[in-house]
Amino acid sequence: MGGLRAAEALRRFGYLGPITAIGDEPYAPYNRPPLSKDVLKGEVSHEAVAFPQRPATADVNWVLGTRVVSADVVNSTVTDDTGLVHPFSALIVATGLRPKRLQVSNGDLAGRHAVRTLDDAMALRAELVPGANVVILGAGFIGCEVAATARLLGCSVTVVAPGSHPINRPLGRMLAAEIKRRHEAQGVQFRMKTTVEDLLGEDRVSGVILDSGEVLPCDVFIEAIGSHANTEWLEGNELDLTDGVLTDAALRAVRTDGSVVENVYAIGDVARFANPIFDDVPRRVEHWNIPTDSAKRVGQVLAAQLAGEDASALLAEAFAPIPSFWSDQYDIHLLAFGLLGLADEIKLLHGEIEGDCVFGYYRESRMVGVAGIGMRSTVQGYRSEFKLEG
Repeated sequence: MGGLRAAEALRRFGYLGPITAIGDEPYAPYNRPPLSKDVLKGEVSHEAVAFPQRPATADVNWVLGTRVVSADVVNSTVTDDTGLVHPFSALIVATGLRPKRLQVSNGDLAGRHAVRTLDDAMALRAELVPGANVVILGAGFIGCEVAATARLLGCSVTVVAPGSHPINRPLGRMLAAEIKRRHEAQGVQFRMKTTVEDLLGEDRVSGVILDSGEVLPCDVFIEAIGSHANTEWLEGNELDLTDGVLTDAALRAVRTDGSVVENVYAIGDVARFANPIFDDVPRRVEHWNIPTDSAKRVGQVLAAQLAGEDASALLAEAFAPIPSFWSDQYDIHLLAFGLLGLADEIKLLHGEIEGDCVFGYYRESRMVGVAGIGMRSTVQGYRSEFKLEG
């Protein structure tokens, strides 16, 4: 998604030169949120989730099914897994994330899955048959969405996680407890404050061993325990790659000595940037709008630079996107804005916890996030609370 949005932004801001987009998946860019929902249900295909190709980017050279394995920032080249060297005038890093995987002694068994790509979702979809014993490790948004989908498909579902409640870290205990209650009402079982120690089975997973010693029957094991930023191919260039690519406000890559690489940018999930609306601490933000917002920012700056224009004013502007995300689980339609995890206080603002409701998230009495089940227009009304001071 980030690469496509960057190409669109470059064209929108007047860049007419060649653009090459290299991606390791064989598919044209597509929307990832439906992977854990509609794609798993078997309701949509790649064509249904693919982003439409716009005339402005029809001449982009898409190099699909190809992985970039190294970069030489000094000489402005990248090398792909076929050995082909691609020179660049500017490089936009949009390599995203890959799932973290559990390290176990019996890890090569069939029936083990993660959900990050379309192929991941299609492979898992084939195994979510009625009556299957599904164990999900991880109770974040992906884990809970997959749990809901698996239950709707008739599977027996157990969610295992080290925390006290699902999605507890961003949402807080009250809302997380309500989401857990609604999952349990649908038949999902939880094993909280524990984790998976090992897998059982010969060729295929047949059970999981928890660190409590309990053994759960398991036909399908799904890992939803977070992600790693795909930055290994950038190593050796003295870039700050601590949890993603550190950038300045213009999303230019920053070296370990604090200097900026003028022609290398990072966008989307892989970019670690400071947001002055919140605490101005650099962090990666894995929310749906960030690839689009960051691509627009880079497209505007880079188009001006490639045209030989004075981009100093653009470079000085703050980059302050308002993170947004949503999640659909059964009849739970959750919408949120901001950085909820920064809050030191959470308040119920509207509604009742057992029904539709809106929560405000505050840090030192200043709103840093809002989330609601239902009441979409009410949640959206709080967007104006997030703005630069001064």
